[in-house]
Amino acid sequence: MNNYPNEQQEARKVVNNAAGLNAFLTKMYGWMSLAVLVSAATAFLVSGSVDGGMGVYIAAHRGVMLGSLVLWFALPFIISMQALKRPTLAFTVLMLYSILSGFVFATIAWAYTGASIAAAFVSASAIFITMTTVGLVTHKNLDRWGAQATAALIALIIAMVINFFLRSTLIAFVFSIIAVLIFTVLTAYDTQKMKQMYNQYSGNGEVSMTGLAVFGALQLYLDFVNLFIQLLSIFGNNDR
Repeated sequence: MNNYPNEQQEARKVVNNAAGLNAFLTKMYGWMSLAVLVSAATAFLVSGSVDGGMGVYIAAHRGVMLGSLVLWFALPFIISMQALKRPTLAFTVLMLYSILSGFVFATIAWAYTGASIAAAFVSASAIFITMTTVGLVTHKNLDRWGAQATAALIALIIAMVINFFLRSTLIAFVFSIIAVLIFTVLTAYDTQKMKQMYNQYSGNGEVSMTGLAVFGALQLYLDFVNLFIQLLSIFGNNDR
């Protein structure tokens, strides 16, 4: 019996799936990179346009700062819920979130030197690229690692809230190191998860691939941003 036609069909399926996956990853990483670029540009513009410096602005507008932080934590949940249902709306909110993040970064970065910010960005980029590559190529299932990292992150957030009132610099420094380890693992896990979700939903029409790309861009954006913030806290420990 000649199985050659079947082998050709299987080969075409593999090639088509690889091409589709590459297109999906290109879109996801492109939007994630765009979000980072928008945040960086916003932070630069805000920092340079505030008279008297960000420190003075923060002291005079604490209500604005608090409101911005609340939105900063809330918007990712909105994007996650709408991404697969309304991709266009989710993408728009992602860009708005990137602008808001840039404003928040500007209020954070004023306390650090340019050298600390540069070191944190380069280090975060190196870790992110390495771990997202691991997530794409590894054959090891990272679900258990991801679940443990997520549980550790929840515990760490609770501990950070407690330390907010204790105001221990040493504890905050240790927490930043732990957070870097957590988001390092989550970067690889989230990357593998998005690859698995694409393979699961591609071609069946149940899920919008554009919406899935927006969802993935958000997840990886959050991983990168948190890596950057925690590394900035480490490298800038002796700054303002």
